[in-house]
Amino acid sequence: MIKEAPKKELSIYIHIPFCIRKCLYCDFLSFPVSGLEKDQGKSCAGIKSGNKKIESYVNLLLEEIEKQSLFYKGHEVISVFFGGGTPSVLEEGQIHRILERLRACYQVSEAAEITIEMNPGTVTEARLQEYITCGINRISIGLQSADNGELARIGRIHSYEDFLRTYHMARQAGFCNINVDLMSALPGQDMASYQHTLEQVVALCPEHISAYSLILEEGTPLYDHKDNYTFPSEDEDREMYLWTGRYLAEHGYHRYEISNYAREGYECRHNKVYWQRGDYVGFGLGAASMVEDCRWSNPTEWEKYAAYVGRVQHHDQSVSSAKPDRPKQQKLSVPEQMEEFMFLGLRMMCGIEKEAFGRKFGQQIEAIYGPVLQNLEKQGLLMQDQNRVWLTERGIDISNYVMAQFLFG
Repeated sequence: MIKEAPKKELSIYIHIPFCIRKCLYCDFLSFPVSGLEKDQGKSCAGIKSGNKKIESYVNLLLEEIEKQSLFYKGHEVISVFFGGGTPSVLEEGQIHRILERLRACYQVSEAAEITIEMNPGTVTEARLQEYITCGINRISIGLQSADNGELARIGRIHSYEDFLRTYHMARQAGFCNINVDLMSALPGQDMASYQHTLEQVVALCPEHISAYSLILEEGTPLYDHKDNYTFPSEDEDREMYLWTGRYLAEHGYHRYEISNYAREGYECRHNKVYWQRGDYVGFGLGAASMVEDCRWSNPTEWEKYAAYVGRVQHHDQSVSSAKPDRPKQQKLSVPEQMEEFMFLGLRMMCGIEKEAFGRKFGQQIEAIYGPVLQNLEKQGLLMQDQNRVWLTERGIDISNYVMAQFLFG
């Protein structure tokens, strides 16, 4: 009897570029839809302005999902992630239609992790129940801060009270895997206010917490007006980060990635695919993909994206004659693959398996990076044994410097 070969694993990202209002620090590919802000806190239901644009986009997504499925017949989907923008601004039934099309065209594992991002105040009890019904089993709520003044200064659309209502509604709807996003180094923030935020969130017992430091991106309103604000110093930001790790560890959260913490069994499966260089495909405006060390991104302009979706060969063509249309596809060189393997893998607290490096590249890690590893170990920035390489606390603290050591040339 011939044993069936194991299916290749695939993760899928679906980009929803719409939001109610763009945050002052945001440089993501997203834009507000006219009319939605008038009804924030009411799930945006019934707003007519902008609805046609959203429906048009959903139809493009459905078409892209179906047409691209030809090239992934041998894959099993282990995770789906709706990101944005604010995916929860989509109207009733639209998320369901997208997942229905995915399941019809791809082999989605029954155990797949399916996540949707949302902002507080953008869902109702009925909408959350719809998500449960269509198979979403993980939600990520963007709180950022429990201080309403801090939220206002970064242009968030919600208050802390809006977050609490959304969180409790999600629990009542049946969600038992919730992530809360937090930010440190916000304008006007100090150690006391940051500690208060984290304490308030931990008291709610979410399964996962993502805690990132604010990065001022050029071209954003917050960057352009940064001189009007007082930001925590680098030392204060560092102390916030160190305190986060200590406090969360004391309350049952283990840090499994530089900025991500989880209760046992609740690490984000989808994001681990990125850090471990697994295969993933992105659908939607500007969505990025990487499959078998080929990287590409969808067009970022609406008209070009629509034209791209129209060009993709139809799913009923034979696999042998069809070639995927991948915009700006880049086949990563072996050195580029090695670089990514190191600086993505070292973001995780478990570090890098030396055997995995050998399987991937046909060479021992010491043959490629031996002097670098020894030097960083002498500096106290990483540790290694026969099986693994991982960052020390000090190495995590200056991780950008450490990662740069693994770049060639």
